[in-house]
Amino acid sequence: MEKFVVSARKYRPKGFDEVVGQAHITTTLKNAIDNNQLAQALLFCGPRGVGKTTCARILAKMINDFDETNDAGALNIFELDAASNNSVDDIRNLIDQVRYPPQYGKYKVYIIDEVHMLSTQAFNAFLKTLEEPPSYAIFILATTEKHKIIPTILSRCQIFDFNRIQVTDIADHLKQIADRENIKYEEEALHLIAQKADGALRDALSIFDLIVTFSSDRNITYQSTISNLHILDYEYYFKVVNALLEEDISNTLLTFDEILKQGFDGHNFIVGLNEHLRNLLVSKDNNTVQLMEVPETAKAKYVEQANKASLSFLLTAMNIANRCDLDYKSAKNQRLHVELTLMKLAHVNAAVNLATLEDGEIKKKV
Repeated sequence: MEKFVVSARKYRPKGFDEVVGQAHITTTLKNAIDNNQLAQALLFCGPRGVGKTTCARILAKMINDFDETNDAGALNIFELDAASNNSVDDIRNLIDQVRYPPQYGKYKVYIIDEVHMLSTQAFNAFLKTLEEPPSYAIFILATTEKHKIIPTILSRCQIFDFNRIQVTDIADHLKQIADRENIKYEEEALHLIAQKADGALRDALSIFDLIVTFSSDRNITYQSTISNLHILDYEYYFKVVNALLEEDISNTLLTFDEILKQGFDGHNFIVGLNEHLRNLLVSKDNNTVQLMEVPETAKAKYVEQANKASLSFLLTAMNIANRCDLDYKSAKNQRLHVELTLMKLAHVNAAVNLATLEDGEIKKKV
């Protein structure tokens, strides 16, 4: 059996041009190399799975003019996992290595991952070397928690803040990989994977591999994705809102019961409903439609339903749903808590119409 390589490793970028969603970082680093203005101590900060270690490795190879096939490049790149090597002795060993110039190339590059895990004593032992490193040494520190790094280290580093990767960028990258692997897919499914990854491309690739393994015919469908990831189909939210707009309490409660029977949590449902109402709100204006993180194929459905709902209904409904979200944990009967909220939402239109009518009557009298 051929050895399986996860997509996150198989498609790890080999150059800055392949890095997804971090153009501000890659452009700055390329310009620094081209103009010979690269700092000797760099700090890469950002959430997990956004390309910090990848960019560090690409940078290490670029400054030494090594390509992927050059084994000598490995001798110049030293990686230290600070999560498991966080003592003073580990840093002292690293400082001892720094004293010797590189055998190949111009620079020795030290990549220290999860640097915030170093002990205070280890940080202090590292200070002098970081402030005045030998001309051939470059330190690249990577962390997900910049606030845990002591100020004396931060002041000695050039800091690069990595962004969470946009949903559209992740979805586009997944399409490219699916095409290269001859995997059939539905765009809605890839978009859902991108949303679930929460800005981390590595997480998206792991979920992508999981869904491909789940589908025997190498076809990623929306239904198989929501089933595997246990995500509530957004069609339910359209169904619930339609019932609320028609003031149909029975259908609303029956739909909620159906959702619970499928094993979904009431809290997640109310959070998802509020997100759906927010998407309807931004759908009412062409300028804000782009704020929705939904597939292009679904945007038309949101716009259609948004046209049926008044602005007053959406704002009031979001306020009520948000109150339910905040009070959910403290409720003794959580199912009833959500059901009461849905019943209130079903009467929002009637309340809004009544308020409008009364306001009109007062104006007439005046």
